[in-house]
Amino acid sequence: MGRRPERLAEEIREEVARMIASELKDPRIGFVTVTRVELAHDLRYARVHVGVLGDEGAREKSLTALRSAAGFVRRELGRRLRIHHTPEIDFRYDKGLEATDRVARLLQEDAERRSPSEEGGGGEE
Repeated sequence: MGRRPERLAEEIREEVARMIASELKDPRIGFVTVTRVELAHDLRYARVHVGVLGDEGAREKSLTALRSAAGFVRRELGRRLRIHHTPEIDFRYDKGLEATDRVARLLQEDAERRSPSEEGGGGEE
């Protein structure tokens, strides 16, 4: 991907994040973070990856609400970014966040498990 699609993807990410934070008033939308945007080579489709805080139910509610607001988001992007063809917006859950969270939890558990044995073991060398 060249410079223009990368720059446009970042602008879309920032604008969508602003819209979610301040303009989308749907109560189904929980704490949502826009992690990245993938643009098709022809710039006609944008896959917006989001992270949602909460369980699977909260995630599904938030994604449903975001998908129903995709038309509004697309119209606003066209108005704000002043681009000739505004891409179709597709919201997707970013599974990478789950993996990152899982690794962090495992590291924390490992540190907690090792901590008591290191403190009390003093003479083992």
